[in-house]
Amino acid sequence: MKNFYILLTVLFISFGSLAQKTYLHCGKLVDVKNEKVLSQKTIIVSGTKIEAIENGYLTAKNEQDTTIDLKDKTVLPGLIDMHVHLEGETSPDNYLKPFTLNEADVALNAVGYAYKTLMAGFTTVRDLGGSGVNVALRNAVNNGKITGPRIFTAEKALGTTGGHADPTNGRKRNLMDDPGPKEGVVNGTDDAKKAVRQRYKNGADWIKITATGGVLSVAKNSKNPQFTEEEIKAIVTTAQDYDMQVAAHAHGDDGMQRAIRAGVKTIEHGTLMSNETMELMKQHDAYLVPTISAGKYVAEKAKVDGYYPAIIVPKALEIGSQIQDMFRRAYKKGVSIAFGTDAGVFPHGDNGKEFGYMVEAGMPAIEALQSATITSAKLLGQESNLGQLQPGYLADIIAVKDDPTQNIKTMENVVFVMKEGIVEKD
Repeated sequence: MKNFYILLTVLFISFGSLAQKTYLHCGKLVDVKNEKVLSQKTIIVSGTKIEAIENGYLTAKNEQDTTIDLKDKTVLPGLIDMHVHLEGETSPDNYLKPFTLNEADVALNAVGYAYKTLMAGFTTVRDLGGSGVNVALRNAVNNGKITGPRIFTAEKALGTTGGHADPTNGRKRNLMDDPGPKEGVVNGTDDAKKAVRQRYKNGADWIKITATGGVLSVAKNSKNPQFTEEEIKAIVTTAQDYDMQVAAHAHGDDGMQRAIRAGVKTIEHGTLMSNETMELMKQHDAYLVPTISAGKYVAEKAKVDGYYPAIIVPKALEIGSQIQDMFRRAYKKGVSIAFGTDAGVFPHGDNGKEFGYMVEAGMPAIEALQSATITSAKLLGQESNLGQLQPGYLADIIAVKDDPTQNIKTMENVVFVMKEGIVEKD
C-alpha cells in the first residue's frame, strides 16, 4: 500500500510538470491600469489563467509547451462591450422578422453574431435585451458548446405599454394584445417588481429598462419619459434583492434624471443629457455607456430611402447626430464612462470603431481602452478576473498590429484572440 501511494505521488508530480503552458512573446503590451505601453514581454498562460508576465522573450521549458510569436504586435486584455444585442442585426426587413423567424432561427443567427463579436476581440459582452434566446446563448458559450464571448445578459428589456420595449408596437390592433410583466411590460410598482422577478426566473444577470422613448421602436417619440420614478425605484430595489443592477436606455433628459435618482447604474446612449444631469450622474456614481457607433449608423441609414419605417426616420436623424457631441461634453464634465456600442443596431464585428469615435471626441486613447477593460470589468463585478493582463487573471488576451495609443484605428482589426487560455483567432 505504501508503494502504491509513492507511485501516485510520482505520477501526480510528473503530470504537474508536464501540464502544457503557452508562452506569448509580446512586442508591446498595454498595461491599461498604469497607462503604460511595455516592450518585449512574455506572458505565460497555464490552463485558463495568466501564470506570469516576464521581461524579455522566455524560452518554453517543456517540449509540450507552445510558443506564440507576437513580437511585431501590440497585446492587450480581452475587450468588454457593455451594450450589444446578439439576437439580431440591422437590415431593411428587420421589422418583418418577428413574423418570419422562429425562435430557432433567432438562436442560430445569434451563434454567428457571437462568433463575429469574439473575432473582433471582444471576449466579454453585456447583452441588453432580446427575446430570451440570449440566456441560452450565454449558457451554450459557458458550457463550451459554441464559440463566443462571455455573456452577461438582461434577457428581455423592460418597458411600459406602448413604450420602447413593448414588443407589440406598430402591429395591427388584433396583434397588439396586452403584454404584461411576464413579457417585460410594466405599468405600476407591482408590475415592476414582478417583471424583475420574472427576469431573474428566466436567468437574467442584469435588468434593463427603457426609461425614455427610443429611435428604432415603431412609435413617434424618442425622448419622452416612460416610467415614473416610483416604478424605477421598485425595479432597482427588487433587482438589488436578487443581486442584480439596472441599466437604463435613455435619450431624453427627464427620463435620465428619474432613472439616476432611482438608483440605476448605467445610462445607455444619454443623447440629450444636460449639464445638470451630468452632475447628478457624478453624485450617484452612475456610468454613461455612450454607443456613438449606433448613433452614427442610424443617422446614416435614415437617409437611405426605405431602410427604416417612415416613423423612425426623423428620430434617427435628430438623435443619432447628437450622441458624439454629448459624449464630448460628458467626458469633459468628468462623468464615468464605460465602453458600449449597441452592436446589432449596426453590423456585429464592427464594435472596434467605437474607440475611434471616442478619441475623435476628445478622450485620450488609453482612457478609451480603459473604458473597455478595467472600467467595464468593475461594472460587471469581475475586476479581479477580467480587464487586465496580470497574474491570476483569466487569460483573455488579444493583439493588434499597431500601438493603439498612437493609432487607435488599429482596434478595428484585431489579429489574435485568446479566451481563457484557448486561441480562438491566430
